[in-house]
Amino acid sequence: MGQHPAPLPPTSSLPPLKRLVEYRVLQIRKALQNLRDIYFPATRPAPAKLRVPKRQLKTRIHDKSVPDSGYASAEEEDYVEQVVEEGDIAPELGEGVDEVDPDILRSDQLERAFAIKWLTGFIARSDDWFSASADEVEENERLGVVDDVTALLAKFAGDDLEETGALTRTFSFFTSKSSKVEIELNDAALSNEDHTSVGLQSWASSIVLAGRMCLNPEEYSLSSHARVLELGAGTGLLSIVAAKILGSHRGPIVATDYHPDVLNNLGRNVATNFPTLTTPPIGVQKLDWERPDYSPPLDEPFDVVLAADVIYHPEHASWIKRCVERLLARPDPENGRRGGVFWLAIPMRTVGRHEGMADTVGAVFPSVTCLSPVRSTAELGILSEERVGRQKGVGRADEGGYTIFKIGWI
Repeated sequence: MGQHPAPLPPTSSLPPLKRLVEYRVLQIRKALQNLRDIYFPATRPAPAKLRVPKRQLKTRIHDKSVPDSGYASAEEEDYVEQVVEEGDIAPELGEGVDEVDPDILRSDQLERAFAIKWLTGFIARSDDWFSASADEVEENERLGVVDDVTALLAKFAGDDLEETGALTRTFSFFTSKSSKVEIELNDAALSNEDHTSVGLQSWASSIVLAGRMCLNPEEYSLSSHARVLELGAGTGLLSIVAAKILGSHRGPIVATDYHPDVLNNLGRNVATNFPTLTTPPIGVQKLDWERPDYSPPLDEPFDVVLAADVIYHPEHASWIKRCVERLLARPDPENGRRGGVFWLAIPMRTVGRHEGMADTVGAVFPSVTCLSPVRSTAELGILSEERVGRQKGVGRADEGGYTIFKIGWI
C-alpha cells in the first residue's frame, strides 16, 4: 500500500472561490479531505512547540476567529481571493505544491484562519456551485458536499469555542420607523456528531420571520402585553426579537426547546441581550413535543406562538399541532376575543434528506378553504401562507425559499 500523502497548506490547495463553478465534486472533496487531514486527523497529535515558517502576505487577516455569520463579507472574500490568486493554485488543487509538516500547518494561525474564511465563502457561493450540477445524481452529490463543508466549519467552531467559550453574532433588523432592533447571539460549542446544530446555515427561516416581525409587529399580533411562546427556540432569535419589539409593554414571553445544552445556551443569550435587567424578560423552559409537560409557565394559553425551521421528521408537525392546540389561546366570542395566532416559518427543501418536510404542515393543518363552514368547535387551520424567495448568501443550498404560515382557530 502507498503512503498517505502529506497534507498541503490551505492557502495553496483550496480552489479559488471566484472559479468555484469550474470545480467538480471530486476536486472539492479532495480539498476538504486535505483540511481534515491537517486539523482533524484520526489520531489527534499532542500539542507541541513548533517553529512556524515566515510568510510574506500583502494583506493580514484582521479577524482570526470563526466567522459570525453564514456568509463572508465582501472584504473577507476579497482577502481569500487575493491569497488564492497570488498562490497561483493549479486546477488539480495543489499539484506541484511542496508538502509541509502537518504539525507546522496545524499550528499556523494564518493558514487556519484562511481555511475558515474559505469554508465560509464556499457556503456563500454554494448556490452557484449547486446550480452548476448536470443532473439529479450530481445534484445530490453536490448537496452532500455542501453538508460536508457545513460540518467541517462546525468542527472548527467547536475547536475554537473550547478556547474562547462562545461565538458572537450580531443581527440588525429595521423597523417601520427606520430604527433598528439589534440582537446579539452566542453559540455554545458545537457537536461534531450532530452537524445540524451548526447554526450558520439554519438561521434563514428565523431571519426572514424576525425581519417581518420588526417591520410590522401588529400584523404578527405583537401587541401590548401579549403572551408569547416560541417552540424549538434554539438560540432564541424570535423570542428576543419579540421582547425587544414589545419593550416595557411586553407580557410573559417563554422560549422552549428540548436539549439541555440548547436550553443553557438559550438562557445565556437572553442574559446577553438584556444585561441591565435583574429579572430576565424571557423564561426558558424545556418542552418535549412528543411528551409535553404543561406545568407553569405553560399552564396558561398564549396569544402568539412562534416557530421557525422546526420540522425535520414526518411526525414533528403532528406533535407540534397537539402542543399548539393546548397552548394557543382559544377564541371567546362572548368576550370579543378572536383567539391566538401561530406563526410558523419553514424552508422549502426540494432535494436532500429533508425534501418535502414542509408538506407535512399542510397535511396536519388544513387550509381554511378546506374546512366545513359548519363546525361544533373551533379547529386549527392555515389562515394564510406567504412565500418568500431566497436571499443571496443566506440559507442552505437545498432551500428553495421559505413559507410563513399563519395558523389560527377557525
